[in-house]
Amino acid sequence: MTTTTTIAAPRRLRETMLARVEKRLAAFLAADRAHWGAKNPDSVELVDCVAEMVGGGGKRLRPSFLLAGYLAAGGDPESDLPVDAAAAVELLHTSALLHDDVIDEADLRRGRPTAHRRHAHLHGELGWQGESGHYGESVALLAGNLALVQAERLLENCPLAARRVWSDLTTEVMMGQFLDARSAARSVPDPDLARWIALFKSGRYTVAQPLVMGAALAGDEALRPALEEYGLALGEAFQLRDDLLDAFGDEAETGKSARLDFSSHKMTLLMSIALHEEPEVAALVRTDLRSTDPEQLHKLLLATGMKERVENVIDERLRAAIAVAERALHPEWAEELRAMAVAAAHRKS
Repeated sequence: MTTTTTIAAPRRLRETMLARVEKRLAAFLAADRAHWGAKNPDSVELVDCVAEMVGGGGKRLRPSFLLAGYLAAGGDPESDLPVDAAAAVELLHTSALLHDDVIDEADLRRGRPTAHRRHAHLHGELGWQGESGHYGESVALLAGNLALVQAERLLENCPLAARRVWSDLTTEVMMGQFLDARSAARSVPDPDLARWIALFKSGRYTVAQPLVMGAALAGDEALRPALEEYGLALGEAFQLRDDLLDAFGDEAETGKSARLDFSSHKMTLLMSIALHEEPEVAALVRTDLRSTDPEQLHKLLLATGMKERVENVIDERLRAAIAVAERALHPEWAEELRAMAVAAAHRKS
């Protein structure tokens, strides 16, 4: 049985390194602001757009899993390489959120107006030329691009093995975003495609690839299969929780617009399970998700008990992830990854 003392040691190490990541991000963005502000004062607006998202209260899940993978693989906790890599992963996440909010036409992110809405409002207030919505979307898209460029700069000293993981990770995020947009446009129920989208956009991106990248930074390739297996199981649980929060969550708690997936006609992992397992949902949606009334769909999912059934799938995926950690990792790190898995799968926002 792992003792409280030994459980606390991995967590303290990870949290100490995560605090260094926060400082690195703040210093890096401040230096960028000063650099570009000296060249042209107006340019700081774009750096600030990134900084506001980074500082807006994110959970830092991806940096946390990267650091856990690095430390579980025996990495040196004093090294700056994993700190820079973890900061880069958070900037990649910032890029994805800025772009995702434009694609989804979202109004809220972390309880505040989204970047494109804020900058559209600013454009209108100042009476500038052109269409305010287009300006706001342009700023958010360019800020998302800037965040990705900044992430690349943080990885200039990254070893080749970890660089290869990063390349896969960034490409999968783009492919997941594209497939998500394409699926919504086609509006044809496709449960298999929904699982691929969830895999690219969430399962690998949130847990598996950050863990593997961390282990690669520590020079350990042997842990990769176990970390991927753990990450994919937990990643599916994470995405299903995300789907449940969108469909049934409290907007005041989630900080995001409620039922955005329904109004955007997204073929989510939740919907793929509902269509596969519940004839009434399949009969309502038929072959055209776009023509399905979001409120009617929401009520039917509740009435057919899909919320509870998806909770059971989340628990099964969570147990599978924990079993892998217990089988493959030192007991101290198995316990830490168990605690991280529970927190990610049962989060409220």
